[in-house]
Amino acid sequence: MLDRITGFFRSIGSAIGRWFGVLAAGILWPFMAAHGWYQRRSWMIRLPVIAVVALFAVLYGYFFWQTQVWSGFNPNFVDQYRFSERKVAAGQEIPAADTGAAAAASPAPAKTCQRSAIVDVTADLIDSNVNQNAWISSMLLYRMGFFGVDWDHTPFLDNKASFQRGINQAVRRTSAELVDTLGRVRGTSGINGDLQSARGNLQYDEYSWYFGMNPFGPKTPTPSYYRSAIESLRKFNTDLANCNAVFDGRADNLLQFIDRIANDLGGTSDILAERSENHNFGWFDTRADDRFWFAYGQLYGYYAILTAARSDFSQVVAERNLGALFSGTTKQFQAALRIQPAIISNGREDGWIMPSHLATMGFYMLRVRSNIVEMRAVLGR
Repeated sequence: MLDRITGFFRSIGSAIGRWFGVLAAGILWPFMAAHGWYQRRSWMIRLPVIAVVALFAVLYGYFFWQTQVWSGFNPNFVDQYRFSERKVAAGQEIPAADTGAAAAASPAPAKTCQRSAIVDVTADLIDSNVNQNAWISSMLLYRMGFFGVDWDHTPFLDNKASFQRGINQAVRRTSAELVDTLGRVRGTSGINGDLQSARGNLQYDEYSWYFGMNPFGPKTPTPSYYRSAIESLRKFNTDLANCNAVFDGRADNLLQFIDRIANDLGGTSDILAERSENHNFGWFDTRADDRFWFAYGQLYGYYAILTAARSDFSQVVAERNLGALFSGTTKQFQAALRIQPAIISNGREDGWIMPSHLATMGFYMLRVRSNIVEMRAVLGR
């Protein structure tokens, strides 16, 4: 009996060994065949081959570096703005400092207005995506995929791209609200040209490289459009600081803005729930990581933007007693952004070996959304 059991396990071990042998031979065969072909060629052919291989080695080295190094990543980067020190809401005139009799004798200084914290943060988030870091989604090697397989369908090198697209989702939504409501007096002023330009550039395809097939021909890459959006946003804020632009900080505009954010987060939480419920393969779900990091990037962006909104709408926040709700929402964002697992697992929610990071992120996202919905209810009274 013992011999049969031992033989059974030996046969399993032999089968696994043969399987790995066949797999290794299949992987190595193209390289061995290429090596044999290369050895039979003259240096006139070898040198161009060496040059091409060296080029791809450099490109993949750069690509690996850019996907693994996240420059400027800091969930607490909002603290550097010191929004709590702002005493005037966005677009309102900043009172001139009283310097006594000397000030009375001198000419009146040009009036200045408060810049928009939302616009500053939005421009800086884009800057982090395309200037402090390479925009991964439009890089040539990202578009080529992993031996023809989309990187998003692999567990490798796609986390940063998903994180950047999550931030971009928050930035796009915010740019639309700036054009439609926040950057104009509804019904009595036209659309601001700089904000309109920024919104148009941010809606550009996230995957464009210097050349494309549909339509066929050369293209302007995605990061160039996003850099133009940064310039437009900062130009708007310069005009606003000079009191030559409008920021309409009314309560109904804040209500509409946070309502759009709540809907956006609700859509992402639904995506997380669908993936968690129907594809819970633990560490072997190759799409779990990009779902997780997209949601993380979206929360990262909205955390900064909503913190800025509290400053821009400071008068409304004070009048409607929203301070406690904003503080509670901030704590929920911070709790969600502390979740940074090295490997994303999409296991069963009641599993004990493989955790369910998607369910955890979805839970925190819904807590954030719940606080935002409560703020919306207070504003709507």
